[in-house]
Amino acid sequence: MNPLLKYLGRIVAVEIDRPLASRHPKHNFVYEVNYGYVPGTMAPDGDEVDAYLLGELKPVTSGSGRCIAIIHRLDDDDDKLVISATKEDISNEEIERLTHFQEQWFKHEIIRPKEWHAYRSGN
Repeated sequence: MNPLLKYLGRIVAVEIDRPLASRHPKHNFVYEVNYGYVPGTMAPDGDEVDAYLLGELKPVTSGSGRCIAIIHRLDDDDDKLVISATKEDISNEEIERLTHFQEQWFKHEIIRPKEWHAYRSGN
């Protein structure tokens, strides 16, 4: 069972270490959303749990919102939480579009709290 399932539907605080419009230090792509981690957690890869903060339209250093999905990487052990800073629901298609800048390189599925079944990406 995925250890990140416990976050689905919960309010989660995120520290942003890769703000909107910043560049990845090694791969040089631009972050199209605010991206960071959940302080005090540990992901299967040994680092803190990573998170995309969606709905915040300016660069920020921290934020919070409801965990609406998990991007489960099938070919990597670095799953990502999808946090909505707004009260709006965000479709799987929109999550795919907003995170494509980074997730395009990984085969993944989106796990949602209400469905508990995965939406398989076309990657």
